[in-house]
Amino acid sequence: MRRITMWLLSTVSALVLLFSYHTSTSSTALTVQTDAASAANGSGSPSTGSSGDGAAPSGSGATPSPSSSSATPTPSTSGSTSGSTSGSTASTKVTGDVVSMRYGDVQVRITVQNGAITAADVTQVPWSNEEDQAINSQAVPVLNSEVVQAQSASIDMVSGATFTSQAYLQSLQSAIDKANL
Repeated sequence: MRRITMWLLSTVSALVLLFSYHTSTSSTALTVQTDAASAANGSGSPSTGSSGDGAAPSGSGATPSPSSSSATPTPSTSGSTSGSTSGSTASTKVTGDVVSMRYGDVQVRITVQNGAITAADVTQVPWSNEEDQAINSQAVPVLNSEVVQAQSASIDMVSGATFTSQAYLQSLQSAIDKANL
């Protein structure tokens, strides 16, 4: 009888602790937009804004560097494509669908030139608190470089950034589909 009582109390205690654990459910996401003109000449500096209030993310002073292209806020439409010519080859930027996840929205944009993915970057990624910033500042550059290497959405997810990786892959696949690759 004593064992049953101890088992029941420990089970109830474990369930209470499990269901009382508070997780981040904020949907504030970092929005980074690239200006096609400044991206073509490689000038400019990254500019970030929060999709909630338009203010730059606060925290340890770290700003995201999701891609090597310059970023300035510009209006964009999900799934939009824009072309820019440099010399005789044309590159096209294709933006994937916005994918909502538990911690915010993720959106990926790829640059396609001559049927190959030459760059991948995020236009939205969760950035509402220090934990989001720490996770995504590490995961996004890894995901971006793997896309260029693999030339597809068949890339490994980043350990510790499972939700971001899953949403990134879904948005990436929609961009690849829109680019007919």
